[in-house]
Amino acid sequence: MDFALDVVVLAAGKGTRMKSRWPKVLQRLGGQPLLAHVLQQAAQLQARQAVVVTGHEAEQVEAALADWGAALPLALRCVRQQPQLGTGHAVQQALPLLPDDGVTLVLSGDVPLTEAATLRALLALCAGQQLALLTLRLPDPSGYGRIERAADGSVQAIVEHKDASAAQLAIDEIYSGIMAAPTRLLRPWLAQLDNRNAQGEYYLTDVVRHARAAGCPVQAHRIDDALQVAGVNSPAQLAELERALQRRHAEHLMAQGVRLADPARLDVRGRLHCGQDVEIDINCVFEGEVHLGDGVRIGANCVIAQARIAAGAQILPFSHIDGQRDPVQVGAGAQVGPFARLRPGTRLGPEVHIGNFVEVKNSTLAAGAKANHLAYLGDATVGERVNYGAGSITANYDGAAKHRSVIEADVHVGSNCVLVAPITLGAGGTIGAGSTLTKSTPPGALTVARGKQISLPGWQRPKKGKG
Repeated sequence: MDFALDVVVLAAGKGTRMKSRWPKVLQRLGGQPLLAHVLQQAAQLQARQAVVVTGHEAEQVEAALADWGAALPLALRCVRQQPQLGTGHAVQQALPLLPDDGVTLVLSGDVPLTEAATLRALLALCAGQQLALLTLRLPDPSGYGRIERAADGSVQAIVEHKDASAAQLAIDEIYSGIMAAPTRLLRPWLAQLDNRNAQGEYYLTDVVRHARAAGCPVQAHRIDDALQVAGVNSPAQLAELERALQRRHAEHLMAQGVRLADPARLDVRGRLHCGQDVEIDINCVFEGEVHLGDGVRIGANCVIAQARIAAGAQILPFSHIDGQRDPVQVGAGAQVGPFARLRPGTRLGPEVHIGNFVEVKNSTLAAGAKANHLAYLGDATVGERVNYGAGSITANYDGAAKHRSVIEADVHVGSNCVLVAPITLGAGGTIGAGSTLTKSTPPGALTVARGKQISLPGWQRPKKGKG
């Protein structure tokens, strides 16, 4: 584009039908607020700024923007629409922040799935010279503004559903709510809006009439994909869009060669990057940024967030990998699960085995280390080829601070051991089953720390009293 782009996002609506204490634009789709999807569209277009028009629960919306909006590669500004007097009135609130040297693109904060390519085509039609509308043909256009075209194919008017005549209601081409216009021209058109209509509101769609009166061409870029302009007004519509979004993710992954056991049972709530010959079983959820290397296999019912899983690794069914605060790394050829939990800060080297009901937190396991079942490793550094026995734990928290355990290469830790950190187990050592260790151990030694076993012949258990 050879013109600057400013995006205005309408996010002031109440969303009564959502029946939620959260503003509609903060309802989540694919793990992100609806508004985040729209702002990501603006970022893909390399807009110089996005002006978000807030209104209902403005404080919540603006707080959310301050929280996650800083990560977006564009400038964000907010203006408030109080009271809410229609879409035209909403854009009027943003006008003072829009320089006349650019194009204004108006988007809706509850329309999350418009593709960047579609918006680029709309902006190309605008070309910094004319008003351009995004339109769609629908079998049932009820509730939408209708597009009236002139004999030359240009747009003559947009008629709101509640103001339309019977003949106009028969029109099946509708206005999506998305438009682009040169800001220098949009400014006087907005100034001429009035509220003489059935709703008593200032309609943004009335700029079409003022543009034509000023001799400015009004063109429409019509698409056939209703999903791109679908809005959210109820939990049912949100659920419909969720499945449509996940189907879009699934089709994209399969086009890259990913094997999905069932495309209808996949949830991507962020970005999933896959190498060659990746296999994903049913009911898996991916959150944040997840990378799967060549030949990775993900078993059924896994939840994986913020993780990098190297080539050839296997994540067996019902495993939970949570790297939200500190991404998890799983090395090449490693095996995790079933029923394993990897918490933030976990780093697994090549060929590491983490078995069923093993929990690992903020720990590094070097190549070939194994913790095969019923164990906990927290704040630990584990060397190569360590075998960590069933039921063993690192006691890493003393009630005030976390401490680290170091288990050097080739150590064998027997079952049901407690390692009271800070502690170091010397290389090649063996820890007898049932030991509770409070001191570091030398390399190559057998260490046993448990009470002497005794038996009392004829001992009777206490009996419950009567009554």
